[in-house]
Amino acid sequence: MRFTPEFLDELRLRVRLTDVVGRKVKLVRKGRESGGLCPFHNEKTPSFTVNDDKGFYHCFGCGAHGNVIDFVMHTEGLAFPEAVERLVGEAGMTMPAFSDGDRVQDDRRKGQHEVMEIAAAWYQAQLAAGIGRGARDYIQKRGLTAETVKTFRLGFAPEPRTAFKDAMLARKVDEQALVDTGMLIKPEDGGATYDRFRDRVMFPITDPQGRIVGFGGRALGDAPAKYLNSPETALFHKGRLLYNHAMARAAARAAERVVVAEGYMDVIAMAQAGLNEGVAPLGTAVTEEQLALLWRMAPEPIFCFDGDSAGLRAAERALLRALPLLKAGQSLRFATLPKGEDPDTLIRNQGAGALRDVLERARPLIDVLWEVELARQPVDTPERRAGFKARLRERLGEIADPDVRGFYRDEFDARTQSLWAPRRDGAQAGRQSFRGKGKGRYDAPVPVSRELLATPIARGAGFINHRRERLILLTVLNHPALIEMHHEELMAVDLDSDELDKLRAAIIRIAASCHQSDDKLESSTIRNHLYGEGFGRAVQRLEGDKGLVGDLFAKPDATTDSAEQGLRSLLRASQLQLLQHELEAAEVDSMSDDSEEAERATRRARDIRAQIEALVESLSGMDR
Repeated sequence: MRFTPEFLDELRLRVRLTDVVGRKVKLVRKGRESGGLCPFHNEKTPSFTVNDDKGFYHCFGCGAHGNVIDFVMHTEGLAFPEAVERLVGEAGMTMPAFSDGDRVQDDRRKGQHEVMEIAAAWYQAQLAAGIGRGARDYIQKRGLTAETVKTFRLGFAPEPRTAFKDAMLARKVDEQALVDTGMLIKPEDGGATYDRFRDRVMFPITDPQGRIVGFGGRALGDAPAKYLNSPETALFHKGRLLYNHAMARAAARAAERVVVAEGYMDVIAMAQAGLNEGVAPLGTAVTEEQLALLWRMAPEPIFCFDGDSAGLRAAERALLRALPLLKAGQSLRFATLPKGEDPDTLIRNQGAGALRDVLERARPLIDVLWEVELARQPVDTPERRAGFKARLRERLGEIADPDVRGFYRDEFDARTQSLWAPRRDGAQAGRQSFRGKGKGRYDAPVPVSRELLATPIARGAGFINHRRERLILLTVLNHPALIEMHHEELMAVDLDSDELDKLRAAIIRIAASCHQSDDKLESSTIRNHLYGEGFGRAVQRLEGDKGLVGDLFAKPDATTDSAEQGLRSLLRASQLQLLQHELEAAEVDSMSDDSEEAERATRRARDIRAQIEALVESLSGMDR
């Protein structure tokens, strides 16, 4: 029994390796991998690892290695076809029908791959020739370098109706193979075939193995469709492919993220700017198959669509498609571009740093879902509020995973309570509102120092998380003596930004190393180590943040006492914010129908209120 490579790829894509292995092995998550005791030999110390992104397991003790099919074969004693059949049922797929013509079909498919490779090389040659001058001018205007054009194998399809066809037939390429791969159009009336792509810049599209399976063409002149993709063929299934997938996988693992843009040029512009982890769907709304590909590359893909209404609709469609598929550690984030910008134009106009800043501020799916539903209709009447809650319940019903659905329900309950809560007008001295991670507005008495109240991050409605966390790191970077004094508090701060979280860990580790070696702990010493470890850009962005220029206590020339007072205020504010969130969750639990659970939650809420009161008192003392 023979299975096509495409069928087996689809099977391995649909079945998560850790789900299958987890039935036999108790796995513990360790970064991007999971580990446990090897099922293939007796061991007391875990040496067995499973990597969903790469799709394999490996034991460093006995050398066992393989993919999900291998695991089922070896743990259940099944033959290869039996293991495949077992997994096919789990994946919701259908076993293919086999016949004596399977080998012929495989050979035909291999021949089609060769046809696509010949076509790509010819398009590349046309771009470099005199006939491709207009296409080269277009590419140059888009700011692409010769190296980028070569890397992505861009080409040009000339305008004459049969230029491509004539060239292929001259090379003895079978005409029917050109029709089967979608490169030629065969009229229904039986007329002569002709080129599908004409007068277009050509973008080869590859499968996960890097083989060319189709093309996208961008029209240079007036055409009904600015972009045109290959049709569905035996090789090309646009709902199961991502543009640049093959090249982006390694970069995504290194960057620990994958960025989803709308178009080919966005992906290419990002790669040229050093962001090689970019991919794009092929002109359609993202599919379940594409989401599965993305989650194998990173646990929280970042969708970075254009800052116009079409881009926002595309983001909403991706969000709704993902809801039923959410699992523990598997979600999406959304980066909002400035209105009228896409990744390509933003990089050209403002540089790669501007796009990196946008990606760093990517928001979790729940924030975007909340805003989408809240924006559908005002919530200024009881009936409209009820309608809003009904829409949230409907969205909750779409989440299949019970744990994720439960946490979403708790979060929505907390936010709606906060949304309807009366707000105090005219903030009193020493009283601030905090906007937490994915939360609504929370009002609480938070006395902070007068100096901190005068800073940009404390003016207006309340603290902005990413400014506060930047200010914390900038303060300790310029005043490293504070690191040891507030080590535990610094470690406990919940940072929204992955980049700043890694930077925080590096700063503390470097400071500890200096302490152990009796080296003098100075700001210049920490900076030198950070630059040497690849954190130079992160430091530059931190120090170049114009939003922090008014925060005097964070500057290098501030006194140690001033810097410590400002830092303590920031750390206490972060701690208070977390306690507020815990209190809200406890208050929701205290209304449970389960009397024992309600009593435990009531006691927990009482303890949290005591902690808040003590923290507020300490903040009040700082301000005296």
